[in-house]
Amino acid sequence: MNGVELFLLGRTLMKIGEEALPTEGIGRHSTSVRTVLIVAGDVRAHPGSAVGEIAARTGLPQSAVSGAVARLREAGAVSTDPDPRDRRRLLVRPAPAASERVEEVRSVPVDAALATALGTDDPQRVAQVAALLEELARHLTPEAVARLRD
Repeated sequence: MNGVELFLLGRTLMKIGEEALPTEGIGRHSTSVRTVLIVAGDVRAHPGSAVGEIAARTGLPQSAVSGAVARLREAGAVSTDPDPRDRRRLLVRPAPAASERVEEVRSVPVDAALATALGTDDPQRVAQVAALLEELARHLTPEAVARLRD
């Protein structure tokens, strides 16, 4: 596998992950699920950051980060407080406890989306691919990505 193939695999996995996420009852929003997940990941890695700082780290437009923070706050995944040094800025932190919506999203298995992507109804094949993905996830953590930047 080369870098291009790895990159394209990553995109495929993101699309399968997006397909697996429950979207019932969330209504229409200006920010994509992908943007929300990128922002949520950054907030978990850098609690207490301002929207502009999140935008700078993620490469997302500040308006998209603001929209994602609003969705995450609505879902109970983050809390915001005014920055004591600059009351115009909001500092974003993960919520102290996972909300019902966050728990729902985290509990949905990827099996149906994997089966669709694989083009099979064979539960053994789906379970085999899911096990391989779990193995990759154990080794390719956010810490592994951070080592790439060092």
